[in-house]
Amino acid sequence: MKSCLAVALATILAGLSVSSALAGDIVDEVRVGVGGNLTGDTSRDKGVVGSAEVYIAPFHSGQTGLAKALLEPRIQVGVSGGADTTDQAYLGLNWHVPITEAFFAEIGAGGTVHNGNLDSGTGPLLGCRFLFREHAALGMHVSENVSVMATIDHSSNANLCNGPNDGLTHAGLAIGVKF
Repeated sequence: MKSCLAVALATILAGLSVSSALAGDIVDEVRVGVGGNLTGDTSRDKGVVGSAEVYIAPFHSGQTGLAKALLEPRIQVGVSGGADTTDQAYLGLNWHVPITEAFFAEIGAGGTVHNGNLDSGTGPLLGCRFLFREHAALGMHVSENVSVMATIDHSSNANLCNGPNDGLTHAGLAIGVKF
């Protein structure tokens, strides 16, 4: 999966060179981030976690304010991983809620596939290859097209597998470029 992560990251970063018209119509935003595991046991999944994400432009509902935020989620496609961590590829929906002109909040949910341990070995025991994934962020626009965010995400099997459910929880920082 390490090579899959490298290919996925290269593909996402290559997407930055897409023409401006295509980027604005299909790709709404690209983000890169760095973080770490919040598990108290530092011997498990202890490395730095990098991430790369693409957000697909939402369909327009014609609404404004909170109705617009609720009715126009973006599709989030991403990868995360590192040398001493569980790698993940994920897909989900992301709701962006403006708080003020400069600050915003986001929440999202979807699914992930990972290369971690299922029921034995070192690291978190995740029970299933496919997990649920939730995320949240608080961010600030530093310019019209650039934002910085504090992020948190959690992946687990919600006890739907016949196995352990240690889960993965990461917190970190991300930078986003909006097209």
